[in-house]
Amino acid sequence: QVHLVESGGGLVQAGGSLTLSCTASGDSFTLYTLGWFRQTPAREREFVAAISWSPGATHYSDSVKGRFTISRHNFNNTVLLKMNSLKPEDTGVYYCAQDRRKFTPAQSLGTRDADWGQGTQVTVSS
Repeated sequence: QVHLVESGGGLVQAGGSLTLSCTASGDSFTLYTLGWFRQTPAREREFVAAISWSPGATHYSDSVKGRFTISRHNFNNTVLLKMNSLKPEDTGVYYCAQDRRKFTPAQSLGTRDADWGQGTQVTVSS
């Protein structure tokens, strides 16, 4: 089982930016799709963005498209989520996820077949 460690969360004003980072342990990082989900007490865990195994096609939820950018850096097993133009509704705990299946498209990353990090809090103030 992969071990995922997130960092980069914090408090930011609306309109600001944050970059989240997730580092994965283990071998064969390039063979797996990774992504980000978020959750609040009022909402179930929801998909934010994903990036497929090499060459890294991306997929975003409609709510973040155009504002967030996901990227992966295979040399150090890291996936980043650059978040711009943040809104109060982006507040939540952000979880990094790695698909347990190899060679899957970004659109297929879901909550059932993934391993998870511990989460990092993002708070956007109005």
